[in-house]
Amino acid sequence: MSPRPSIDGLPLPGVEEAPRRPVRRGGAVLELALAVVLAGALLAGLALPLVGGASMATNAGAGLLRPVSADLLDLTPAGNTRILAADGSLIAELYRRNRTPVPGEAIAPVVKDALIAIEDSRFFDHSGVDGRGLARAFLTNLSAGEVVQGGSTITQQLIKQIRLQTATDPDAREAATDESLGRKLREAQLALALEQQYSKDEILTRYLNRVYFGAGAYGVAAAASTYFGTTPDALTLAQAATLAGLVQSPTRYDPFVNAERATERRDVVLARMAELGMVDQAAADAARATPVVVTPGQPPPRGCREALIGGFFCDYALDHLTGTLGLSEAELETGGLTIETTLDPAIQRAGDAAVVKTLGLQDPRAGIYTVVEPGTGRVLAMSVNRKFGVVPGDPAYTTVNLNVAAGQGSGSTYKVFTAAAAMEQGFGLDHRITTSDPYVSTVYRDGDGPYDVENASRYPRTLDMERALYMSSNTYFLALQDQLGSVEAPVRMAQRLGLRSLDPIADEVVAQNRGSFSFGSEATSPLHLANAYATLAAGGTRCAPTPIVRVLDRDGQPLLGENGQPLGGPQCEADVVDPALAHTLTRALRKDVEPGFPGQTGERAYVPGHQIAGKTGTTQMNYSVTFVGYTPQLAASVMVYDPVENRDVGGFGGGMPAQIWHDAMQPILSARAPVLFPPADVRYVDGTRATVPAGCAGQDADRCRGILGARNLTATLARVDSGRPPGVVLGVQPGPGSLVQQSDPVTVLVSNGARWAPPPPPPPPPPPPPPPPPPPPPPPPPPPPPPPPPPAEPAPEPSPGPPPPAEPTPEPSPEPPPPAEPTPGPAPEPSPEPPPPAEPTPGPAPEPSPGPPPPAEPTPATPGPTPGPTPGPTPEPSPEPPPPAEPTPGPAPEPSPGPPPPAEPAPEPSPGPPPPAEPTPEPPAELTPEPPPAGEPTQEPPPPTGNAPGTGE
Repeated sequence: MSPRPSIDGLPLPGVEEAPRRPVRRGGAVLELALAVVLAGALLAGLALPLVGGASMATNAGAGLLRPVSADLLDLTPAGNTRILAADGSLIAELYRRNRTPVPGEAIAPVVKDALIAIEDSRFFDHSGVDGRGLARAFLTNLSAGEVVQGGSTITQQLIKQIRLQTATDPDAREAATDESLGRKLREAQLALALEQQYSKDEILTRYLNRVYFGAGAYGVAAAASTYFGTTPDALTLAQAATLAGLVQSPTRYDPFVNAERATERRDVVLARMAELGMVDQAAADAARATPVVVTPGQPPPRGCREALIGGFFCDYALDHLTGTLGLSEAELETGGLTIETTLDPAIQRAGDAAVVKTLGLQDPRAGIYTVVEPGTGRVLAMSVNRKFGVVPGDPAYTTVNLNVAAGQGSGSTYKVFTAAAAMEQGFGLDHRITTSDPYVSTVYRDGDGPYDVENASRYPRTLDMERALYMSSNTYFLALQDQLGSVEAPVRMAQRLGLRSLDPIADEVVAQNRGSFSFGSEATSPLHLANAYATLAAGGTRCAPTPIVRVLDRDGQPLLGENGQPLGGPQCEADVVDPALAHTLTRALRKDVEPGFPGQTGERAYVPGHQIAGKTGTTQMNYSVTFVGYTPQLAASVMVYDPVENRDVGGFGGGMPAQIWHDAMQPILSARAPVLFPPADVRYVDGTRATVPAGCAGQDADRCRGILGARNLTATLARVDSGRPPGVVLGVQPGPGSLVQQSDPVTVLVSNGARWAPPPPPPPPPPPPPPPPPPPPPPPPPPPPPPPPPPAEPAPEPSPGPPPPAEPTPEPSPEPPPPAEPTPGPAPEPSPEPPPPAEPTPGPAPEPSPGPPPPAEPTPATPGPTPGPTPGPTPEPSPEPPPPAEPTPGPAPEPSPGPPPPAEPAPEPSPGPPPPAEPTPEPPAELTPEPPPAGEPTQEPPPPTGNAPGTGE
């Protein structure tokens, strides 16, 4: 070999400049025979008889060079399995031995020289077994009386490392390290085979990638990082010599434990390198000038407890790899795989920050944020105000994957499943129900009694489905469940949409017909809840949630499943519900978040400029609060509860959960262009069901058809025997109030008149009563008194006197009494009604006085009118005197002379005056009670903007 080129005094490693001489089979056998003989001697520390060794070699010679297992002699040792995020960044590594294989060109030449110098200086001269080296070692050991030097080549050591590191049981490990002649023979055989199959540089690179350097570092790349925090291509002469010295005994020369001993060993390597001309003396002296100093680098994150990001996501990914994709733990730790995941680092970091902003790491309440991509099922983030791992006594750590576990119910988020089931059966978003509060179910039971619920606050009694959904009315949804007749349709709908955490108990819920289903009391997985809502966001396409994109083997090729397809990737099923139904339901859920809808509960989650649909939920006793929201591209759930014990976590779903959702999504959505949801479908807004109206009974068939047609219902006539006239509608089937599909005709029962008999003619009407005699003309009105107000004041004084005259005044006829009574009415209210006091002046006031006495007494006329107006009836109908007062002045002045004669017979029918006195107060009495009923149904207090704690939200 020619002199080696050098860089800065450091010669590059020797390379073969000419083709290697072919190894003669006979020469290889003889060399191996000598090696076996000397190896046995080295093993015992004494020389064995050459005849015996040669005999053994000759007997085994026929099989020494037989082909070697390809698995054992694999060119590239498996490194750590790497778990990568969607952008290629590292999440964590899985390994039993920390190793990162690198190609030969990524290893500094000085490292190769240092290893050759101290371990196998004739590496480029032998063919895998070095007879010369064995002889030298033999003589050295013989002189020392003990084994002080080995004769194994780097190739033989590689065989030993391969066998040891691939051992799967204690027996195999013992066989790999057994100091026996048989092991030496086997290693020699394999070493010769390797030398024939691979180049020297390949063997050296494989050795440097396999050998153990101590401190858990397998291979030169792991060692460079562990001891010096660098890469193998950047190692210095001193560092390379330190690592090469560790190979013989990593524990004895460990620089972390004994730096002085490590320095001595390093200097031995440097001296040997200078002796062999691999480095000039000056460079070796400079490297020996300082002791060994370690600068350890950051070790690779081992497992999910050391994950650089998304520890809970990492745990979910591993569970998916072993539980769903069928990989073994051994394959993951020793296979050197590359696992490409769906984790979006930006979404993960935003979720982590949002959760901790609302709930600190030490808060006993857990805030759980989980994001799924609609249409693919890719899990994009899993955030919790916890760290994945175990630290005794520290509640901030846990290994329970709260994003996946079903720990608590999610409250009224389940109303979406009931609404979807009802819409599928023909109930539209406009379907109205009037309920009481509390509402008692007619279908579901709660122990020995009927199941009932109440609202968290005052709600309108009548709501349509859309308002009931975004206002989260409990009474409406229990009534809707009643109309469905069973919880089976809502339960199956939840399963179809992807709520897999319900699967273990779904049949039990249906069998027990639990009326509480719509109110989300069943333990729910945040991951599967988000995925069920993602199905709505994707227009009815359900995808199984997955954290894995694909899995690559050590050579970068995709691993295949049993079906021959690459592992990982989306598993989706389209149209698990009608896309139009999903879009229409989304319209209703948008009103729970987007501004402008009174009574909405999730407005805190809104991110301006984006269409967002969502639903809040709160379980009984406030053990958990939840918000689920989605855009066309992202669906996320937020649950807050105490994972250790049941307790009131405070607030409601529109509080902490909605705020966390907003804070996590705001930076993500703000960086994206808005995406619009498809429009709603009128079929699912109007629905295909209608309530059979009342009003047909007693009508004719055409009229009944019109009544039904107003509800988009058709009629089928059925004539039945009846005692009613022919053509009269007797009733409808189903009866009024029943819910029917508009496509199903309503049967109208029409009488055929079979048992009908015409009614007898009605009796003749009675003769009309004779007309009443005309009222006598009133006497001429006396001149009005000059001051009408003064008499009004003394009116209360002569109150006892006027009652007799007040009764006779109405006696003459029904008409005069009313004018007589209203006239005094205005008198006591002169201030609000100035016109009435002017009207009594013509003479209605004096009319009552001349009735009892003769008109010859003009002087008492003044006191006469004053007592007349003061009687009790006038003050009662205070709001009504003006109207009767107006008609009286006209008839009063018409006949002037006639009042005296009729005034006398008037007292005889004394019962006559009381009737006219009663009708005057009656009208106001009927008017006053009317306003209350008019205001009762219309004055409903506005619904609350957020829900208080309750059974549901």
